[in-house]
Amino acid sequence: MQTLESQPVLLNIADLKLRVTPEEFARLCQLNRDLRLELTKDGELIVMPPTGGETGKRNSKLTARFVVWSEQTGLGEVFDSSTGYDFTAFGGKNPSPDVSWIEKSRLEGVDISGFIPVVPDFVIELRSKTDPLNDMRVKMMEYRRVGVRLGWLINPQQQEVEIYRLGQNIVEILKNPVTLSGEDVLPGFVLDLRSIL
Repeated sequence: MQTLESQPVLLNIADLKLRVTPEEFARLCQLNRDLRLELTKDGELIVMPPTGGETGKRNSKLTARFVVWSEQTGLGEVFDSSTGYDFTAFGGKNPSPDVSWIEKSRLEGVDISGFIPVVPDFVIELRSKTDPLNDMRVKMMEYRRVGVRLGWLINPQQQEVEIYRLGQNIVEILKNPVTLSGEDVLPGFVLDLRSIL
C-alpha cells in the first residue's frame, strides 16, 4: 500500500506560464531525465509531451538521414531531439531542436556530457499537429539570432518548409518541396522530403 508521500502528484498547468531560473532549470532536468524540457530566453519553462506516431516516424527518418550523411562525410556531429543546448552565453536559454548538427572543429575540447554550450551550425524543427506555428517561428528566429547558420522549419500540416539563414531577415518559404539542399552549411547534403511532408 502506498502512503500519501509516495504517490505521484499530477498537475494540470495548461493555462499557466511557469518561469524558472537557469539554475532551477538545470536541477529540474537532472531530477526529470525522462521529460523533454526547454527554457526560453524569457525564462519560461516549456514541457513538451511525447510526440504522436506520425511525428515520431518523421523525426526518426530525419535524424537517420543526417546521421548517415554525417558518418559518410566525417564533417561533424548530429544530435537528436533529446539533446539540450545552453545558449546563456549568447543571450539565449536552453532549447532542444528536433535535429541539430555541429561542424567537427567547433566541438574540439568542448564538454558535451551535459547541455551543449555551442550554437549548432544547423537545426531542424519538425512541426507536429499540436505545435502553434507562431511559437515555432519565434523559436527559429531565436536560433538565427544566436548564430545558427541554417535552420529548417518543416511543416507537414501545410506541406511547407521555412528556411532561416544567418544574416538574412527574410524567411524563404517553399511550398511542397521534393528536396532541400544543405547549401554551404551541409556540403553535399540533399534531403528527400517525399516521406516527410
